[in-house]
Amino acid sequence: MDDKTQTTPGATPPGNAPASIARAAPAIHLADRVTCIAPSPTVAISTLALDLRAAGRDVIGLATGEPDFDTPPHVREAAIRAIHDGHTKYTQVDGIPELKAAICAKFERENGLRVTPDMVSVGTGGKQVLFNALMATVQAGDEVIIPAPYWVSFAGIVEVAGGTPVFVKAGFDAGLKLTPDALAAAITPRSRWVIINSPSNPTGIGYSAAELAAFADVIRRHPGLMVVSDDLYEHLTYDGFEFATIAAVAPDLAGRVLTLNGVSKSYCMTGWRIGFAAAPPPLIKAMAKLQSQSTSSPNSIAQHAAIAALNGPTDFITENNAAFARRRDRVVAALNAIDGIECPAPDGAFYVFADISGLIGRTRPDGKVIETDSDFAAALLELGEVAIVPGTAFGLSPAFRLSFAAADDALDTALGRIARVVASLT
Repeated sequence: MDDKTQTTPGATPPGNAPASIARAAPAIHLADRVTCIAPSPTVAISTLALDLRAAGRDVIGLATGEPDFDTPPHVREAAIRAIHDGHTKYTQVDGIPELKAAICAKFERENGLRVTPDMVSVGTGGKQVLFNALMATVQAGDEVIIPAPYWVSFAGIVEVAGGTPVFVKAGFDAGLKLTPDALAAAITPRSRWVIINSPSNPTGIGYSAAELAAFADVIRRHPGLMVVSDDLYEHLTYDGFEFATIAAVAPDLAGRVLTLNGVSKSYCMTGWRIGFAAAPPPLIKAMAKLQSQSTSSPNSIAQHAAIAALNGPTDFITENNAAFARRRDRVVAALNAIDGIECPAPDGAFYVFADISGLIGRTRPDGKVIETDSDFAAALLELGEVAIVPGTAFGLSPAFRLSFAAADDALDTALGRIARVVASLT
């Protein structure tokens, strides 16, 4: 072969143009399960804020639900130790025995629930655990009752599973809470699950043991109705709010409750992606079957870190909560001082959910009218360089969610910008 025609492996043959992946591929037909759902609005807004910041804009992002504190040192050290000890292989599909034992101990110690390892599922974040549970139990024609406002993924996962989300309004006039009467009115023969999230994302509102007991009275009358108890924010509470979970409040219903939790929020481990749940063994087995065909086991190193989180010291949670409580008070006071905004104080989590019905109909300096909460979110981003999430993303408008899991100086700056944008509206 002539030297001039020799090619190296992987090189483009002479005279041929480099192959290009088509941007539009007419031959690809997307499945209905994808086209029927919308991308997560919170992720979309957070991504836009990051893109604007990368382009040089001084955007303060208050859209993401993520603690701004570092993962505790003893948890990080456990992960490093796991690497050195060779815990880098595949594990059991839904969690290693040591982690399941730590989760069982956590449920008994903190929640008064007697749980055995065959009742525990560990996944890549709480979202995967919930996804597995709903995919294992929901099919076409099934309904899932979701109080609104709601975490954005609840409805999306139900739709992917082929079910129908049934939204029950829990508006500002009801204290952003589902009532037993509203729950009872929403139940039909097709109702499969009701989702109870306390403290709530996006509102931070929590349900007392007495309120959960009232829900239990309704649920008992419907033997086919199961309960998702989303407890991710259980340790992030304020003003003496006492967390409770329905499986402990109503032990007779425990056989049809999925108690969902994880280490992301309280332990500042969002990126470690470890969520878990307790549920009856038949459901846990079905969830494991699904997980075996999707991600298989959660990250092995993160599992060992989660053991250290659940079994280790928790004094940092108290310290973090003190900071969150201070920020909450500052945000609630500042927003309530702005004409047109009403903001109830949350019981927990790190969000406020503010009513902006008083701003609808006002006009921006450029002549655009604020007709929706999405319009207000756009105005705040464009004119004030603050990213929040409009209430429409959570099923209740006009409102917005703001995360106060941000540094104090960033919060102060953002609150000042919000006040100035609102003051510019006429």
